[in-house]
Amino acid sequence: MEQQKFSVGLDIGTTKIVAMMGRENEYKKLEIVGIGKSKSLGVHRGVVNNITQTIQSIQQAVEDAEALSGQKINEVVVGIAGQHIRSLQHSDYITRSNADEVINEEDIDKLINQVYKLVMLPGEEIIHVLPQEFKVDGQAEITEPIGMYGGRLEANFHVVVGQVSSIRNIARCVKSAGLEFGGITLEPLASSDAVLNQEEKEAGVALIDIGGGTTDLAIFKDGIIRHTAVIPFGGNIITEDIKEGCSIIEKQAELLKVKFGSAWPGENKENEIVSIPGLRGREPKEITLKNLSKIIHARVVEIIEQVYVEIKNYGHEEQKKKLIAGIVLTGGGSQLKHLKQLVEYITGMDTRIGYPSENLAGDSNQETTSPMYATAVGLVMKAAKENKFQEIEQEVSVEVGNEEEEAVMTPSTSDARRSIFDRFTEKLKEFLDNAE
Repeated sequence: MEQQKFSVGLDIGTTKIVAMMGRENEYKKLEIVGIGKSKSLGVHRGVVNNITQTIQSIQQAVEDAEALSGQKINEVVVGIAGQHIRSLQHSDYITRSNADEVINEEDIDKLINQVYKLVMLPGEEIIHVLPQEFKVDGQAEITEPIGMYGGRLEANFHVVVGQVSSIRNIARCVKSAGLEFGGITLEPLASSDAVLNQEEKEAGVALIDIGGGTTDLAIFKDGIIRHTAVIPFGGNIITEDIKEGCSIIEKQAELLKVKFGSAWPGENKENEIVSIPGLRGREPKEITLKNLSKIIHARVVEIIEQVYVEIKNYGHEEQKKKLIAGIVLTGGGSQLKHLKQLVEYITGMDTRIGYPSENLAGDSNQETTSPMYATAVGLVMKAAKENKFQEIEQEVSVEVGNEEEEAVMTPSTSDARRSIFDRFTEKLKEFLDNAE
């Protein structure tokens, strides 16, 4: 029996690094066979600021996942976020030399490649070019132009841009940890694969992933990604505020937040008090839960308001762009008590907490279905898609064996367009090989 190919996602976060290993079962659901988690010490707001510590944390997470699953990990799909990520809308077109031939994959690739040549600010590089909708000879709102006739092919693109140095640093860490680069993807896109369903993406939905160092936003409408943003605040900044406001150490502040924290100050009575042991022989500190939730509330409101500005920038207030499915909260920060109610109060939009469980096999353990693993689950799904595509490609080339025919056999539409991500990964691999 041939060895089952496993897919591995590596989520390099500000508070934790997660290596997750999974495979598709016969029901097309993801079965998680190993998970490793380590404290992330060399990452700040999604950006690597200590290479050595990050490599150690990655190795630790990978070893844990290997020990659990009994499998060796070689290749990983990595998520990227961080405050350096920005996105923009761009329109471009090509004029086809022969309008009597139908539009094919090559035309779309040519158009996408043209967008990759856009001049960015110094030190920036395009990570993703995501086609939104196409126009053929002025006819608008075409989602799939392949097979149509036309001389002028144009499209609107959602372009995601990041800092070259930050991306290379992540790649360097992954490679130095002894792993192969299987692909790179934007973390909000990975999370959205894990927690959103197709109906929500059609109706219009904003996914807010509250991590330790950053809050990621991805907006979908009519099944297409419309807007992405990374806000450089997350759960850690709330912990910082508690630490400062209550004059306690970080470890205690984090515990207080998780155990007793609430985003809604009205919930706590004046006389609810928690006592915190003092440092080495000092008196214990008494903190009222009302004060604690006031501190949390102030910071959470700030984060949500920044996210809401982004949602308004996308144009949520226009009738045509309205997000009918509202907001989905995920990430570790979404587990804060009463957060859902606060988000609904500030934005006036329907809100739910997103768990990555609907894409996982039924017997998945409690841990992996937590919102804090949404990105990791999404990365494993992406890795599984890559593996499947490679298998199809191998089958195709075995069947055909003749290069001229091979182009005809390539799987069509969205699967084939996975090459958008690969271009970037290939460039990165090339750069790393030269750097050594």
